[in-house]
Amino acid sequence: MAKKQPVNLDFESAIKDLEKIITKMETGKLSLEENLKSFETGISLTNHCQSLLSNAEQKVKILMDAQAKTFKDFEIDLDQN
Repeated sequence: MAKKQPVNLDFESAIKDLEKIITKMETGKLSLEENLKSFETGISLTNHCQSLLSNAEQKVKILMDAQAKTFKDFEIDLDQN
């Protein structure tokens, strides 16, 4: 498997690469050095995925907060009429 830098991967690609690493490691046919390299890559991919999820969660929170404010403003306008 060609080693990609996780920074350039989207979430779905990073998950697919992580699944490939897990499958390869589960075979039990890798040397200790190959397992360690795969584990290191897997940790990097996991951290990258967690970062992407955290960013997405923050964006959703911002959007939900903005929507809640819009509804609150709308309710205030209705009360004034």
